[in-house]
Amino acid sequence: MRFGILALIAGFLLDLLLGDPEWLYHPVRLIGKYISFAEKRLRARGGNLRKSAVLLTASTVLLTMAAAALILFLLHLAGQIPLFIGMALMNWMGIAVTCMAKEAGDVEKSFDRGIYAARNQVARIVGRDTSRLDEEEIVKAAVETVAENTTDGVISPLFWALLGGPVLLWGFKAANTLDSMVGYMDEKYRDIGWSSAKLDDVLNYLPARLTAVLMTCAAFLGGLDGKNAWRIVRRDHANHKSPNCAWSEAAAAGALHIQLGGTHEYFGKPVLKPTIGDADRPAERKDIRLAVRLLYITAFLMMAVIAVIGLLWGIWI
Repeated sequence: MRFGILALIAGFLLDLLLGDPEWLYHPVRLIGKYISFAEKRLRARGGNLRKSAVLLTASTVLLTMAAAALILFLLHLAGQIPLFIGMALMNWMGIAVTCMAKEAGDVEKSFDRGIYAARNQVARIVGRDTSRLDEEEIVKAAVETVAENTTDGVISPLFWALLGGPVLLWGFKAANTLDSMVGYMDEKYRDIGWSSAKLDDVLNYLPARLTAVLMTCAAFLGGLDGKNAWRIVRRDHANHKSPNCAWSEAAAAGALHIQLGGTHEYFGKPVLKPTIGDADRPAERKDIRLAVRLLYITAFLMMAVIAVIGLLWGIWI
């Protein structure tokens, strides 16, 4: 287990140093291509789309895990050093701290080029329609995405990597990619995407709650209002259609004293959602930077937990 934890720490450090270079072909793009291909084939075949959804989900996740396991098996045959390097690289590409921080930072910078540039920039990281968002709504959208991706892009991958190395990490990434592509409740995706949405909910259930606890601690450490963060988590953690999304968003809203959530347009239609947090003050550009601060501290706290587990494992074994 200590070998795997050291590879996980190495992968985390690579993410901090290198982020997600655009020149590197990311494995998630390959997973996305398979999902698009399989979805089209299943729709063209006809029949019960709800049954096809299970096939789409199972094939995507299991093929991804099998590919990861095969790569690790081949590296194991080559020796411990190639195996360690391979595990570190696979962990690096499954963690998204620096990439999320960069995308959020680009939204804040884009305000200098005008509201249209900011709308286009935030559209890179949110699913809602951004064409009519004002400045405060753009800030809130960016903060919500940073908070949500602290779970999806950081804590969940680290959680599953701790339990099962790169194989489980990439199984989670496949399920999460599926959910982002087809896990919608509108007429087009309701039947083909229901099983991927359910699986993503299950896999994020524990990490989402862990993220809320760690983000509250991060608020204390980062000079924000940790006490209010925990109060809002306890009060508003269920204020979302997803059983997981509101946990980290509530922690961020409480730490920053702003209100998130509410009704937004998706695919041209309004989607009614409850609000999260109290509107103690308007959201401002600096809140994007503060949300990124929470992201980094939360990620370091998770790595500290993982390092302690590794040390204790070494003492006991």
